[in-house]
Amino acid sequence: MRDLGVGFGYLFKGQRWVARHGRQFGFGLLPGLITLVLYAAALVALALWGADFVGWATPFADDWSSPWLGLFRGLLTVVLFALSLLLAVITFTAVTLLIGQPFYESLSEAVDRDVSPDGTAPESDLPLLRELWISGRDSLRIVVRAAVWGVLLFALGFVPVVGQTAVPVLGFFVTGFFLTEELAAVALQRRGVVLRDRLALLRSRKTLVWGFGTPLALAFLVPFVAVFLMPGVVAGATLLARELNGEETVDADDRERQDA
Repeated sequence: MRDLGVGFGYLFKGQRWVARHGRQFGFGLLPGLITLVLYAAALVALALWGADFVGWATPFADDWSSPWLGLFRGLLTVVLFALSLLLAVITFTAVTLLIGQPFYESLSEAVDRDVSPDGTAPESDLPLLRELWISGRDSLRIVVRAAVWGVLLFALGFVPVVGQTAVPVLGFFVTGFFLTEELAAVALQRRGVVLRDRLALLRSRKTLVWGFGTPLALAFLVPFVAVFLMPGVVAGATLLARELNGEETVDADDRERQDA
């Protein structure tokens, strides 16, 4: 249970770090704002034309009598929007990280240098395009895994009582796990840790990961909150990655006192 508190603490430590480094915070906002505009446009379009799409996709129901036709297509429209919203929450981080790869790499390296005992940060020897390819490929794999979980949880949602109580809670824990993987990948990929090993690291400290990712999954339901949290979340995930990797970390307050 201690790890839950430690993981939650990294959320605050990351936000505190960017609050002290205003320039990094400003640059870190740009990718989230771009992603928010794209996602908002897609969800508005779905809200406007989702019912038409469901009607086009279910021609077999055209001859159904009222009220069954309206109830059936209305339910499908709600389900489509709910699944799209869940997918948006899960993929928001992946898309933002992909768009903002150079920004977040720079931010993560700055955090590493600031908290490393020797003031250095691991650096990737790969070209930027290669890093973008690996990041995009791994993000797609994570999204597929998350989508499979999403379909499974959606099906379990129809189970009486359990579907309305335990399943939503489980859904936030699953979402939190995958969000943490995406965020920690910024620092871990720079260290040469491949996707399979990253997942093994996260599974070895599940409560730590849940402590960080589950509150984040709840916060990310509010789009504007997600945008403003992203810089600090990347900083916090870098600190969490150091913990997972067993690296010594110097508290920023202690370093400032030493420098003084």
